[in-house]
Amino acid sequence: MTAPSFVPHVVDLMFQGRSRAIATGVIRTPAGVLLVDPGPATCIARLVRTLAELGIASRDLHGLLLTHIHLDHAGAAGTMVRHHPHLKVYVHERGAPHLIDPARLLASAGRLYGADMDRLWGEFAPVPAANVRVPADGDVLVFGGVEIDVAYTRGHASHHMCYRERRSGIVYAGDTGGIRVGPSAYVLPPTPPPDIDLPAWQASVARIRAWKPTGVFVTHFGLYRDADVHLAALSAELEAWERLSAEILGGEADEASRAMRFIDTVRARIQERVTPAEVAAYSDAMSLDDCWTGLARYWQKGSQ
Repeated sequence: MTAPSFVPHVVDLMFQGRSRAIATGVIRTPAGVLLVDPGPATCIARLVRTLAELGIASRDLHGLLLTHIHLDHAGAAGTMVRHHPHLKVYVHERGAPHLIDPARLLASAGRLYGADMDRLWGEFAPVPAANVRVPADGDVLVFGGVEIDVAYTRGHASHHMCYRERRSGIVYAGDTGGIRVGPSAYVLPPTPPPDIDLPAWQASVARIRAWKPTGVFVTHFGLYRDADVHLAALSAELEAWERLSAEILGGEADEASRAMRFIDTVRARIQERVTPAEVAAYSDAMSLDDCWTGLARYWQKGSQ
C-alpha cells in the first residue's frame, strides 16, 4: 500500500557526505509541490536528483516554505528561484529583507565560518522581492484547498516560523523543534548566537503542542510521530540548559573553563540518553562550542 499523498517525503540532502544531517520536507498539494527548508546551495544537485526520483519536475514545484534564513535551511532559495523563476518563497517578516539583500547575513556568517563558507554552503543568492511572500503570524496559507497554519516561533531565532499542514497534522518545526538524529527520544536545542531567547522558545514549544500535532518534522533530522514525547523532551532539555548555563556563569572564573564545563556536561547528558551508535551523530549535528556561545550571549544581553 502506498502512503497517502499528504504524508511528506523526507529528502536527505547528504550534507558534506553525511546522512541524517539536513532534511528537506516535500509536501504535495493540488497547487503544486512545496519544499520545506531546501538547505544550502551545496546540496541542490542532491535535492533535484531526489525530487526527480520521486517524479517531481521543476514545473511541479509551487514554492519554498522557509522556517528561517540560516544558511543550512535557506541557502539554496535564491539559486533555486534563479533557475525556476515561478517559485514563491515564504519567509518570516524579519527574515524577508535579508533574503532579498543577504549582504549583512553573509558578512555575519563569513566571520563565523571564514574560509569554509564556500565549501560548506556555496552561494547565497538573493531572492527577487517579487518572489517573496511574507505571511503574518496566525495566517492560514491555502494551496489548492490544502491549508497550512503559520506561527511565528521565536527562541532559536527571532525570525523563525513553524507550519502545520492540516490534512496530516504534521508540524514543520525547523530548529524550534530541536535536533534529533535517531530513534532515542533525546532532543538537543541548537543555541548558537546571536538571538537565542529561552523563555520565548519555551512559549513556542507550548504553541506547537497546542496544535496537537500528529508528527514533528525537524530539519535536523526528519519526521517523528511521537510528537508529545519529542516536544516534552525538548522542553525539558531547554530547562536543563537554562539552569546549567546560569550555574556555570555564576561559578566558573574564566571563559575557557565555562565552555568546557558546559560541553562536558552536555556530552554526558547525551551519552546517558541515546544509544552508542547515536552519540557520534549528535556530535556531528551541532557544535556545542557554538551552543555555549549563544547561551552566554543570551545571559549577557539579559543583564544589560
